[in-house]
Amino acid sequence: MPNETASSVGASAENAETQWDLWEVFTQEGQGAPHEHAGSVHATTAEHAMQNARDVYARRGKLVSLWVVPTGAIVASAPSDAGPLFDPGNDKAYRHPQFYKTPRGVRGL
Repeated sequence: MPNETASSVGASAENAETQWDLWEVFTQEGQGAPHEHAGSVHATTAEHAMQNARDVYARRGKLVSLWVVPTGAIVASAPSDAGPLFDPGNDKAYRHPQFYKTPRGVRGL
């Protein structure tokens, strides 16, 4: 029994060493549209990640742009930071859109 546990732990360590890096994929469906998170791919380099992202997420031909970012390079706020991080903007009324008028003829805002 101890040998089975040791071999399974060894296999897990081996898989971790041979696992490719994880990359987050962002896609853009039209010119001027925002990039949106589409998913993740495993790859060894940025070029490899771009190829894998194209193969997985751009099959339907609707995309105009792809971004790939190493997962470790993404910095995110924690839900507990929401108050101190986002509250300072709430007291600035000029940042709210009701104070701006949209010119005639402008569409899509």
